[in-house]
Amino acid sequence: MGKRMVKVLFVCLGNICRSPTAHGVFAQLVQMRGLEHKIYIESAGTGGWHVGEAPDRRAQQAAKARGYDLSRLRAQQVEPGDFERFDYILAMDHQNLRDLKAMCPVDYEGMLELFLQFSEADVQEVPDPYYGGADGFSQVLDLVESASKGLLKHILDRA
Repeated sequence: MGKRMVKVLFVCLGNICRSPTAHGVFAQLVQMRGLEHKIYIESAGTGGWHVGEAPDRRAQQAAKARGYDLSRLRAQQVEPGDFERFDYILAMDHQNLRDLKAMCPVDYEGMLELFLQFSEADVQEVPDPYYGGADGFSQVLDLVESASKGLLKHILDRA
């Protein structure tokens, strides 16, 4: 990889379920490869309802069952300056992508896309598990793990 740090921002609606899960999974993958000094990771929500809160306890429990620790993460809201700071801004669904595109400056040179474009899954969106049961959080983890591997491969291939 080059000397410049690659910066990745995962985005969902409230930053308490999907995007912190992606943050935690991708961060662990990056750490396992010894690349934490080369790839910086954050997550945020397009909405600000949960700013400062820890991830949903169900998301934390599902992640912990697979060896991921989300407990230190805190929700934050996407800010206009994020388009200057991040090389990759990856949305969990089409609505969040539309909201991000509405905020995005015309001169943004990074990648603003759906996160699952890096997955081999047959779906484009990470479904929001907030109003569902535990199996929804497990499905989120399956999709996020797959896309995280694809994203890391993409970043390394471009380095």
